[in-house]
Amino acid sequence: MSHSKILILDFGSQVTQLIARRVREAHVYCEIHPCDVTDEFVRNFNADGIILSGSHASVYEDETDTA
Repeated sequence: MSHSKILILDFGSQVTQLIARRVREAHVYCEIHPCDVTDEFVRNFNADGIILSGSHASVYEDETDTA
C-alpha cells in the first residue's frame, strides 16, 4: 500500500505549521523543511507533491528567497 507524501518548503510563512496540520488531518504524510534545501534533497525526498509556503516579503525585493 502506497501513501501520499508531501514536502512543505518553508519560505518564512507564519502559517506553515497550520498548513502541515491540515495536510495531516487529511491523513497525508508531510514534512516541513527550510526553503534552502538542496535540489538533491528534494529529488531524494520523492514527494507526491510540494507546497511552497511563502512569506510576507515581496518577490521583487533583492533579498527575497526564491525557489
